[in-house]
Amino acid sequence: MSDVPGTTPFTSEQTNENVGAATALTAHQKKAVVAATLGTIVEYTDWVIYATFASILAKEYFSSGDSLTALLSVFAVFAVGFVMRPVGGAILGAFADRHGRKAGLTLSILLMSAASLIIGLCPGYAVIGPAAPVILVFARLVQGFSAGGEFGSASTFLVESAPSDRRGFAGSWQWFAINAGTLVSFVLGYILSQFGNDSGLTDWGWRVAFIVAAILGLITLWIRLSVSETEVFKKRVAVEGVQKSPMMDVLLKHPKDALRVVGIAMSGNLLNYVWMVSYPSYIHLVTKMPIVDTLLVGSVSVTISLFIIPFVGMLSDRIGRRPVLITFAIASAIWAWPSFALLVPGITWFQATALMTVSMIIMTGFAGAAAAMMAEQFPARIRATGVALPYAISVTLFGGTAPYIMTAMNGWGYGDFIWIYVAAICVVAAIVYARLPETNGRPLR
Repeated sequence: MSDVPGTTPFTSEQTNENVGAATALTAHQKKAVVAATLGTIVEYTDWVIYATFASILAKEYFSSGDSLTALLSVFAVFAVGFVMRPVGGAILGAFADRHGRKAGLTLSILLMSAASLIIGLCPGYAVIGPAAPVILVFARLVQGFSAGGEFGSASTFLVESAPSDRRGFAGSWQWFAINAGTLVSFVLGYILSQFGNDSGLTDWGWRVAFIVAAILGLITLWIRLSVSETEVFKKRVAVEGVQKSPMMDVLLKHPKDALRVVGIAMSGNLLNYVWMVSYPSYIHLVTKMPIVDTLLVGSVSVTISLFIIPFVGMLSDRIGRRPVLITFAIASAIWAWPSFALLVPGITWFQATALMTVSMIIMTGFAGAAAAMMAEQFPARIRATGVALPYAISVTLFGGTAPYIMTAMNGWGYGDFIWIYVAAICVVAAIVYARLPETNGRPLR
């Protein structure tokens, strides 16, 4: 393997494989993509729905009469969930490297669904007092642990299940699933708001959303149980045996690769929570547009991104991961200021939708190429841990803090400067992408 950034050694077999028509996915490979994608959709529905109903949870679980303080408390709990993501990445990633990607995916979906059910059924502050936020924190810690392991296991499962010239396409379904999970949370909120007035959504509608998300997890479980383990994993175990300590291997033998994953993921994680997860709530906070309308804004824009992501994944298989990611980072840095400056009181629903749609289209550059590039950094024996742990660290540092920072800065009168932070991270990401070695076309180790 070449150490020179931007170069990729090819054998004649690899060159022929990446020229001309792409290799068709087999029925088994398609089933694997579906199983991993559906599970991640449910996982991220459970995870993101918390932010979707943040303003309602603030009133339900916290007693403060100051709405801003209560909302900040909810986002602080949101951030607390991210504390467990590196722990989940290390433990569940190692579990997937030792016992199989399928086993890791099964465990993560069970944990996430159970935590969502707890949130959906837990009485509010008015009923059980301080115990309510304590239970909420516990449930978010479990969800954070689960989400920390999901990305590494699912990305690895998808990439290992694909032909070598379709890994970008297969990996793109990981972020397709993340966006789709966010979309489901938006749609659930919108549909529930139509069954009654705002008090209905506040009193019981949000609970239905969490319970439905938990049930979807159980339905998805049997789908994941029906697929086979990846051939890459089975061959590795047959030759090398079970990996004893994947986490130590990542930290001691592959620190540079782990740092690369942190760098690859940081801008995408930040923008995921700025432009997708939190943007509808931010629109409501800044413009006073009704929540039901901002949820529809999110639903439309995220839906559009779903149609684009797989094609960007295919593009990364054609021209490489680096050009796609560099374009994404530069475009994001340029769009950072307009995405906030144009969001003003009195903005129409159509204008808000246009703003968020542009943001989501730009983000498809990351969604289509990042998962494959991260998975391609590591050998099979530690791939799930190698992706899960540094990715979880990145999402904790840059994603988990984003909603809190946005809400706090706006509440303190500094909302006009949020774009500077976003743009700076994107510029750094562009530099990181430019220095990365291209991984498209290389055989998996």
